[in-house]
Amino acid sequence: MKTEVTPKEKLFQTAAHLFYQHGYRAIGVDTIAAESGIGKMTLYRHFPSKDDLIVAYLRDSNQLFWDQFEHITGDAPSAKGKLLAFFAALQSYVLSPDCYGCPFINVSTEYPRTDYAGHQVALEHKHSVLKRFQQLAEEAGAPQQEALANALFLLMDGAYVTARMFGESPNNPATHLAETARQIIEANC
Repeated sequence: MKTEVTPKEKLFQTAAHLFYQHGYRAIGVDTIAAESGIGKMTLYRHFPSKDDLIVAYLRDSNQLFWDQFEHITGDAPSAKGKLLAFFAALQSYVLSPDCYGCPFINVSTEYPRTDYAGHQVALEHKHSVLKRFQQLAEEAGAPQQEALANALFLLMDGAYVTARMFGESPNNPATHLAETARQIIEANC
């Protein structure tokens, strides 16, 4: 039996797709209303402003990231294995046509003021990823956990940026992401 999507869910799903694929500033509430087939009055009843919708999308993206992270790394027998599994999956994703970069990098690029609510959500997410990498580096026995976590974090965000810049091009530097991560991890653990 198919569950009916509520107007709020339809608006949110439409906005999420449009924001991720086209950017936050490029998409207005008129476009979201038109694409979803739901009026602006209903949109504003559920999301008082476009900024509220952006923040909701980013919070949802954060939850999705962590759900996927746990799914990808859940069966890995060690912290080192979890890191390797994450970067192998990330390589597949950033080389796929479904990847338009990182929604958190994208929002901080389009809204660089650190006091912007969406930028704040992006910072919270990135801090939590860095903290998780550091925890895994410590569990893996890396003598310099912070340095390893920082290197992996930069590698991850670099892969997201190359996805947006190079797309599916065979020249995308992310084609060697998993191997590069393995070399960095092996050299530091």
